[in-house]
Amino acid sequence: MIEAIVQELQLASGYLEGESLKTIYFGGGTPSLLTEKELNKLFEAIYKHYRVESDAEITLEANPDDLSPEMSTIIQNMPVNRLSIGVQSFHDDDLLALNRIHTAQQATDVILNLQDAGMTNISIDLIYGIPGLTDPKWHQNLDTFLHLGLPHLSAYSLTVEKRTTLDWLIKNGRSQPVNEEQSINHFKILQKFAVIHGYEQYEISNFSLPGMYSRHNTAYWSGEKYMGVGPAAHSFNGNSRRWNIANSMKYITTISTGSLCFEEEILTENQKFNEYVLTSLRTKEGCDLVAIEKRFGFNYKKAIEKALTKNLSSGKYVMKNNHLILTPEGMLFADGLASDLFIVDE
Repeated sequence: MIEAIVQELQLASGYLEGESLKTIYFGGGTPSLLTEKELNKLFEAIYKHYRVESDAEITLEANPDDLSPEMSTIIQNMPVNRLSIGVQSFHDDDLLALNRIHTAQQATDVILNLQDAGMTNISIDLIYGIPGLTDPKWHQNLDTFLHLGLPHLSAYSLTVEKRTTLDWLIKNGRSQPVNEEQSINHFKILQKFAVIHGYEQYEISNFSLPGMYSRHNTAYWSGEKYMGVGPAAHSFNGNSRRWNIANSMKYITTISTGSLCFEEEILTENQKFNEYVLTSLRTKEGCDLVAIEKRFGFNYKKAIEKALTKNLSSGKYVMKNNHLILTPEGMLFADGLASDLFIVDE
Protein backbone atom coordinates (compact mmCIF):
# COMPACT_ATOMS: atom_id res chain seq x y z
CA MET A 1 0.00 0.00 0.00
CA ILE A 2 2.79 2.44 0.89
CA GLU A 3 4.55 1.73 -2.40
CA ALA A 4 1.30 2.33 -4.30
CA ILE A 5 0.64 5.65 -2.53
CA VAL A 6 4.21 6.77 -3.22
CA GLN A 7 3.71 5.91 -6.89
CA GLU A 8 0.37 7.73 -7.02
CA LEU A 9 1.97 10.84 -5.53
CA GLN A 10 4.30 10.86 -8.52
CA LEU A 11 1.65 9.96 -11.14
CA ALA A 12 -0.81 12.61 -9.89
CA SER A 13 1.73 15.38 -9.32
CA GLY A 14 0.31 17.52 -12.13
CA TYR A 15 -3.21 17.62 -10.72
CA LEU A 16 -2.64 20.78 -8.68
CA GLU A 17 -0.94 22.46 -11.64
CA GLY A 18 2.20 23.38 -9.75
CA GLU A 19 0.47 25.02 -6.78
CA SER A 20 2.42 24.71 -3.56
CA LEU A 21 1.02 22.69 -0.67
CA LYS A 22 -0.30 24.79 2.21
CA THR A 23 -1.54 21.80 4.21
CA ILE A 24 -0.90 18.05 4.35
CA TYR A 25 -3.25 15.69 6.17
CA PHE A 26 -2.55 12.06 7.03
CA GLY A 27 -5.97 10.62 7.78
CA GLY A 28 -9.00 8.75 6.57
CA GLY A 29 -7.69 5.63 8.25
CA THR A 30 -5.17 5.02 11.00
CA PRO A 31 -1.88 6.50 9.80
CA SER A 32 -0.48 6.29 13.34
CA LEU A 33 -0.11 2.53 12.72
CA LEU A 34 2.61 3.24 10.15
CA THR A 35 6.24 2.68 11.05
CA GLU A 36 8.85 5.43 11.10
CA LYS A 37 10.30 4.07 7.85
CA GLU A 38 6.88 4.07 6.14
CA LEU A 39 6.03 7.61 7.23
CA ASN A 40 9.43 8.85 6.11
CA LYS A 41 8.90 7.21 2.72
CA LEU A 42 5.65 9.15 2.27
CA PHE A 43 7.22 12.42 3.33
CA GLU A 44 10.13 11.87 0.94
CA ALA A 45 7.69 11.35 -1.96
CA ILE A 46 5.67 14.45 -1.05
CA TYR A 47 8.71 16.72 -0.79
CA LYS A 48 10.21 15.24 -3.96
CA HIS A 49 7.20 15.78 -6.23
CA TYR A 50 5.52 18.84 -4.64
CA ARG A 51 6.52 22.25 -3.38
CA VAL A 52 5.60 22.43 0.30
CA GLU A 53 5.26 25.87 1.87
CA SER A 54 7.61 26.49 4.79
CA ASP A 55 4.74 27.13 7.21
CA ALA A 56 2.50 24.31 5.93
CA GLU A 57 0.11 22.79 8.45
CA ILE A 58 0.92 19.06 8.58
CA THR A 59 -1.59 16.99 10.54
CA LEU A 60 -1.50 13.33 11.55
CA GLU A 61 -4.63 11.52 12.72
CA ALA A 62 -3.99 9.08 15.57
CA ASN A 63 -5.76 6.85 18.06
CA PRO A 64 -4.65 7.15 21.70
CA ASP A 65 -3.62 3.48 21.82
CA ASP A 66 -1.15 4.02 18.96
CA LEU A 67 0.62 6.95 20.60
CA SER A 68 3.19 5.06 22.64
CA PRO A 69 6.17 7.08 23.95
CA GLU A 70 8.20 5.62 21.06
CA MET A 71 5.60 6.65 18.46
CA SER A 72 5.30 10.12 19.98
CA THR A 73 9.08 10.56 19.66
CA ILE A 74 8.95 9.42 16.01
CA ILE A 75 6.22 11.96 15.23
CA GLN A 76 8.11 14.78 16.88
CA ASN A 77 11.13 14.05 14.69
CA MET A 78 9.04 14.45 11.54
CA PRO A 79 7.54 17.52 9.82
CA VAL A 80 4.20 16.83 11.59
CA ASN A 81 3.16 19.96 13.52
CA ARG A 82 -0.44 19.10 14.40
CA LEU A 83 -2.15 16.02 15.83
CA SER A 84 -5.81 15.02 15.57
CA ILE A 85 -6.55 12.39 18.20
CA GLY A 86 -9.66 10.20 18.12
CA VAL A 87 -10.54 10.29 21.82
CA GLN A 88 -14.36 10.06 21.25
CA SER A 89 -15.14 10.04 25.01
CA PHE A 90 -13.48 10.29 28.40
CA HIS A 91 -15.81 7.58 29.77
CA ASP A 92 -14.85 3.90 29.50
CA ASP A 93 -18.44 2.68 29.10
CA ASP A 94 -18.88 4.95 26.05
CA LEU A 95 -15.62 3.71 24.56
CA LEU A 96 -16.77 0.12 25.06
CA ALA A 97 -20.07 0.89 23.30
CA LEU A 98 -18.10 2.43 20.42
CA ASN A 99 -15.83 -0.64 20.23
CA ARG A 100 -12.72 1.43 20.99
CA ILE A 101 -9.76 -0.33 22.53
CA HIS A 102 -8.23 2.60 24.41
CA THR A 103 -9.32 3.69 27.88
CA ALA A 104 -10.26 7.18 29.06
CA GLN A 105 -7.17 7.30 31.29
CA GLN A 106 -4.97 6.25 28.39
CA ALA A 107 -6.32 9.11 26.26
CA THR A 108 -5.69 11.66 29.02
CA ASP A 109 -2.18 10.35 29.74
CA VAL A 110 -1.21 10.41 26.05
CA ILE A 111 -2.29 14.04 25.67
CA LEU A 112 -0.47 15.13 28.84
CA ASN A 113 2.71 13.30 27.75
CA LEU A 114 2.60 14.94 24.32
CA GLN A 115 2.15 18.37 25.88
CA ASP A 116 5.06 17.73 28.27
CA ALA A 117 7.18 16.86 25.23
CA GLY A 118 6.28 20.17 23.55
CA MET A 119 3.50 19.09 21.16
CA THR A 120 0.71 21.57 21.91
CA ASN A 121 -1.14 21.92 18.59
CA ILE A 122 -3.53 19.08 19.35
CA SER A 123 -7.14 18.57 18.32
CA ILE A 124 -9.36 15.82 19.69
CA ASP A 125 -12.57 14.27 18.43
CA LEU A 126 -15.52 13.76 20.77
CA ILE A 127 -18.82 12.08 19.94
CA TYR A 128 -22.17 13.06 21.45
CA GLY A 129 -25.52 11.33 21.29
CA ILE A 130 -24.02 8.01 22.39
CA PRO A 131 -26.68 5.80 24.03
CA GLY A 132 -26.16 6.16 27.78
CA LEU A 133 -24.25 9.44 27.50
CA THR A 134 -26.22 11.60 29.92
CA ASP A 135 -26.03 15.39 30.00
CA PRO A 136 -23.80 15.34 33.13
CA LYS A 137 -21.41 12.88 31.44
CA TRP A 138 -21.27 15.07 28.33
CA HIS A 139 -20.49 18.08 30.56
CA GLN A 140 -17.67 16.01 32.10
CA ASN A 141 -16.24 15.25 28.66
CA LEU A 142 -16.18 18.94 27.82
CA ASP A 143 -14.70 19.84 31.20
CA THR A 144 -11.90 17.31 30.70
CA PHE A 145 -11.19 18.80 27.28
CA LEU A 146 -11.07 22.27 28.85
CA HIS A 147 -8.76 21.23 31.70
CA LEU A 148 -6.34 19.67 29.22
CA GLY A 149 -5.93 23.13 27.68
CA LEU A 150 -6.41 21.96 24.10
CA PRO A 151 -6.79 24.54 21.31
CA HIS A 152 -9.17 22.60 19.05
CA LEU A 153 -12.18 20.29 19.30
CA SER A 154 -14.10 18.42 16.62
CA ALA A 155 -17.43 17.11 17.90
CA TYR A 156 -19.82 14.89 15.97
CA SER A 157 -23.24 13.40 16.57
CA LEU A 158 -23.19 9.61 16.67
CA THR A 159 -24.43 7.87 13.55
CA VAL A 160 -24.91 4.11 13.70
CA GLU A 161 -23.46 2.41 10.63
CA LYS A 162 -24.92 -0.88 9.45
CA ARG A 163 -23.13 -4.11 10.44
CA THR A 164 -21.17 -2.45 13.27
CA THR A 165 -21.06 -3.76 16.84
CA LEU A 166 -23.26 -0.91 18.08
CA ASP A 167 -25.79 -1.62 15.31
CA TRP A 168 -25.97 -5.27 16.44
CA LEU A 169 -26.28 -4.29 20.13
CA ILE A 170 -29.16 -1.87 19.42
CA LYS A 171 -31.00 -4.34 17.18
CA ASN A 172 -30.69 -7.07 19.80
CA GLY A 173 -31.83 -4.89 22.68
CA ARG A 174 -28.40 -4.83 24.32
CA SER A 175 -28.06 -1.06 23.94
CA GLN A 176 -30.40 1.89 23.86
CA PRO A 177 -31.10 3.37 20.42
CA VAL A 178 -29.71 6.79 19.52
CA ASN A 179 -31.99 9.49 20.92
CA GLU A 180 -32.18 12.42 18.48
CA GLU A 181 -33.56 14.77 21.14
CA GLN A 182 -30.62 13.95 23.40
CA SER A 183 -28.16 14.59 20.55
CA ILE A 184 -29.72 18.00 19.92
CA ASN A 185 -29.45 18.84 23.61
CA HIS A 186 -25.78 17.79 23.67
CA PHE A 187 -25.12 20.04 20.67
CA LYS A 188 -26.72 23.00 22.45
CA ILE A 189 -24.68 22.28 25.59
CA LEU A 190 -21.56 22.26 23.41
CA GLN A 191 -22.43 25.61 21.82
CA LYS A 192 -22.96 27.25 25.24
CA PHE A 193 -19.72 25.71 26.52
CA ALA A 194 -17.81 27.18 23.57
CA VAL A 195 -19.18 30.70 24.10
CA ILE A 196 -18.44 30.65 27.85
CA HIS A 197 -14.86 29.45 27.43
CA GLY A 198 -13.81 31.45 24.39
CA TYR A 199 -13.88 28.77 21.70
CA GLU A 200 -15.11 29.85 18.28
CA GLN A 201 -17.56 27.59 16.49
CA TYR A 202 -15.93 28.34 13.15
CA GLU A 203 -17.73 25.42 11.48
CA ILE A 204 -20.72 23.40 12.67
CA SER A 205 -18.64 20.55 14.10
CA ASN A 206 -15.40 22.40 14.82
CA PHE A 207 -14.40 24.66 17.70
CA SER A 208 -11.10 26.38 18.34
CA LEU A 209 -9.36 29.07 20.29
CA PRO A 210 -8.83 32.21 18.18
CA GLY A 211 -6.27 31.62 15.43
CA MET A 212 -6.22 27.84 15.90
CA TYR A 213 -8.60 26.79 13.11
CA SER A 214 -7.75 23.67 11.14
CA ARG A 215 -6.30 25.22 8.00
CA HIS A 216 -6.73 21.96 6.10
CA ASN A 217 -10.44 21.52 6.75
CA THR A 218 -11.06 25.24 6.30
CA ALA A 219 -9.73 24.85 2.75
CA TYR A 220 -12.46 22.28 2.02
CA TRP A 221 -15.19 24.61 3.25
CA SER A 222 -13.71 27.51 1.30
CA GLY A 223 -13.84 25.62 -1.99
CA GLU A 224 -10.05 25.48 -2.48
CA LYS A 225 -8.40 22.80 -4.61
CA TYR A 226 -7.25 19.62 -2.92
CA MET A 227 -5.81 16.27 -3.91
CA GLY A 228 -6.30 12.96 -2.12
CA VAL A 229 -4.18 9.85 -2.54
CA GLY A 230 -4.95 6.27 -1.56
CA PRO A 231 -8.03 4.05 -1.95
CA ALA A 232 -11.35 5.98 -1.99
CA ALA A 233 -9.52 9.32 -1.72
CA HIS A 234 -11.30 12.33 -3.23
CA SER A 235 -9.80 15.24 -5.18
CA PHE A 236 -11.22 18.56 -6.39
CA ASN A 237 -9.71 21.16 -8.73
CA GLY A 238 -12.54 23.68 -8.98
CA ASN A 239 -14.06 22.21 -12.13
CA SER A 240 -14.16 18.49 -11.51
CA ARG A 241 -14.36 16.04 -8.66
CA ARG A 242 -12.67 12.67 -8.81
CA TRP A 243 -12.42 9.72 -6.47
CA ASN A 244 -10.14 6.70 -6.40
CA ILE A 245 -11.56 3.18 -6.40
CA ALA A 246 -12.18 1.95 -2.86
CA ASN A 247 -10.97 -1.64 -3.29
CA SER A 248 -7.45 -1.77 -1.86
CA MET A 249 -6.17 -4.66 -3.96
CA LYS A 250 -7.53 -3.17 -7.20
CA TYR A 251 -5.98 0.16 -6.24
CA ILE A 252 -2.56 -1.40 -5.64
CA THR A 253 -2.71 -3.53 -8.80
CA THR A 254 -3.74 -0.62 -11.04
CA ILE A 255 -1.17 1.80 -9.63
CA SER A 256 1.57 -0.81 -10.06
CA THR A 257 0.94 -0.72 -13.83
CA GLY A 258 1.66 3.01 -13.86
CA SER A 259 -1.98 4.08 -14.20
CA LEU A 260 -4.24 6.15 -11.95
CA CYS A 261 -7.55 4.55 -10.97
CA PHE A 262 -10.29 7.09 -10.43
CA GLU A 263 -13.76 8.06 -11.57
CA GLU A 264 -14.44 11.68 -12.41
CA GLU A 265 -17.38 14.05 -12.58
CA ILE A 266 -17.22 17.37 -14.41
CA LEU A 267 -19.27 19.81 -12.34
CA THR A 268 -21.95 21.99 -13.89
CA GLU A 269 -22.22 25.63 -12.88
CA ASN A 270 -25.27 24.76 -10.77
CA GLN A 271 -23.37 21.99 -8.98
CA LYS A 272 -20.48 24.35 -8.24
CA PHE A 273 -22.95 26.88 -6.85
CA ASN A 274 -24.70 24.24 -4.72
CA GLU A 275 -21.38 23.03 -3.32
CA TYR A 276 -20.41 26.57 -2.41
CA VAL A 277 -23.72 27.10 -0.61
CA LEU A 278 -23.48 23.74 1.20
CA THR A 279 -19.93 24.21 2.46
CA SER A 280 -19.91 27.96 3.15
CA LEU A 281 -23.17 27.82 5.08
CA ARG A 282 -21.51 25.45 7.56
CA THR A 283 -18.96 28.10 8.51
CA LYS A 284 -18.91 31.05 10.86
CA GLU A 285 -18.57 33.47 7.92
CA GLY A 286 -21.55 31.97 6.10
CA CYS A 287 -22.52 32.33 2.46
CA ASP A 288 -21.17 35.51 0.83
CA LEU A 289 -23.76 36.91 -1.61
CA VAL A 290 -21.28 39.39 -3.10
CA ALA A 291 -18.87 36.51 -3.80
CA ILE A 292 -21.73 34.56 -5.39
CA GLU A 293 -22.46 37.41 -7.80
CA LYS A 294 -18.77 37.77 -8.71
CA ARG A 295 -18.19 34.05 -9.13
CA PHE A 296 -21.47 32.82 -10.58
CA GLY A 297 -23.27 35.90 -11.86
CA PHE A 298 -26.21 38.13 -10.93
CA ASN A 299 -28.87 35.48 -11.66
CA TYR A 300 -27.48 33.17 -8.97
CA LYS A 301 -27.47 35.95 -6.39
CA LYS A 302 -31.04 36.82 -7.38
CA ALA A 303 -32.09 33.16 -7.10
CA ILE A 304 -30.72 32.80 -3.59
CA GLU A 305 -32.36 36.07 -2.48
CA LYS A 306 -35.68 34.85 -3.85
CA ALA A 307 -35.36 31.53 -2.01
CA LEU A 308 -34.52 33.38 1.19
CA THR A 309 -37.71 35.43 1.22
CA LYS A 310 -39.56 32.32 2.41
CA ASN A 311 -37.17 31.39 5.22
CA LEU A 312 -35.34 34.47 6.49
CA SER A 313 -38.01 35.08 9.14
CA SER A 314 -37.68 31.53 10.52
CA GLY A 315 -34.90 32.48 12.96
CA LYS A 316 -32.54 29.96 11.40
CA TYR A 317 -30.62 32.54 9.31
CA VAL A 318 -29.37 36.05 9.77
CA MET A 319 -28.11 38.41 7.05
CA LYS A 320 -25.03 40.38 8.05
CA ASN A 321 -22.98 42.51 5.64
CA ASN A 322 -24.25 40.50 2.65
CA HIS A 323 -23.35 37.24 4.36
CA LEU A 324 -26.05 34.65 5.00
CA ILE A 325 -25.17 33.06 8.33
CA LEU A 326 -26.87 30.25 10.21
CA THR A 327 -28.00 30.99 13.76
CA PRO A 328 -27.07 28.49 16.51
CA GLU A 329 -30.56 27.02 16.06
CA GLY A 330 -30.17 26.92 12.28
CA MET A 331 -26.98 24.87 12.57
CA LEU A 332 -29.14 21.94 13.65
CA PHE A 333 -30.75 21.97 10.20
CA ALA A 334 -27.78 23.01 8.06
CA ASP A 335 -27.99 20.43 5.28
CA GLY A 336 -31.73 20.85 4.84
CA LEU A 337 -31.50 24.64 4.84
CA ALA A 338 -28.71 24.53 2.28
CA SER A 339 -30.68 22.21 0.00
CA ASP A 340 -33.56 24.70 0.07
CA LEU A 341 -31.21 27.14 -1.68
CA PHE A 342 -29.91 24.72 -4.31
CA ILE A 343 -30.47 25.23 -8.00
CA VAL A 344 -31.24 21.93 -9.70
CA ASP A 345 -30.06 21.12 -13.24
CA GLU A 346 -32.97 20.68 -15.59
